[in-house]
Amino acid sequence: MITVVRSGPLSTVQDLGRPGYAHLGVPRSGALDLAALRRANALVGNPVTAAVVETTLLGCALRFAVAARVAVTGATAAVRLDRQPVPDEVIEVPVGSVLDVGRATAGVRSYVAVAGGIDVEPILGSRATDTLSGLGPPRLTDGMKLPIGTEQFGSAVVGPAMLPTTELELGVRLGPRDDWFEAAGLFASAYQVSPLSNRVGCRLAGIALTRTRAGEFASEGVVLGAIQVPADGQPLIFLADHPTTGGYPVIGVVDDVTPLAQARPGTTVRFRALD
Repeated sequence: MITVVRSGPLSTVQDLGRPGYAHLGVPRSGALDLAALRRANALVGNPVTAAVVETTLLGCALRFAVAARVAVTGATAAVRLDRQPVPDEVIEVPVGSVLDVGRATAGVRSYVAVAGGIDVEPILGSRATDTLSGLGPPRLTDGMKLPIGTEQFGSAVVGPAMLPTTELELGVRLGPRDDWFEAAGLFASAYQVSPLSNRVGCRLAGIALTRTRAGEFASEGVVLGAIQVPADGQPLIFLADHPTTGGYPVIGVVDDVTPLAQARPGTTVRFRALD
């Protein structure tokens, strides 16, 4: 069992998510930085499907009632075991010790994997916390208990760490409502990640997109990576906890939203048109 000593502002349990339920109004959810989740699980010998703890900006602190093998990946942050710095991604945690993942100095989200995985009750085949619908376990709070599962050995292949950056270029396929805008404006200048971003969507700030068609339409389905344009003309890129329908027009869809998982407020975002 793990006891949450310090939960941080937004720490959740995440795995690969629950794809395949959009027709029921349920988004995929799951870890925003899937590469970091896979790396953390591989480092402790877990299957890729094992659940981990995802932290946001200020990290979290966990006390272990049993000895455990732990890996911390994702954002650059100071990691301490019983207040002593830990230089490696893989940590052997003794009984009763406290692992503290500190403030992110580069990137946004850290991933804490424990050998055996976080063994909370799955819902629709996933242990992921969906912050929009409320499906899955609640957000971590101080004093919460997290059960550890039985070790099930997975792939030993460890992928490379993705380094956070201050400038991103995202590939976009235009449509289905690009004819509602002067679409060239999406590629004409850079945007900055807004502090109002979260697991539902990454809000951008920059030159507002110009509408060429007035009015609105009935809500329609939206997908991961959809770039919705609200009335203020500032693009919003849907992330893992996005709604499955939306009433604002979608100018295009980003082909890979993974880099946005570690994009801090102020990060520069440019778009590149794809065929």
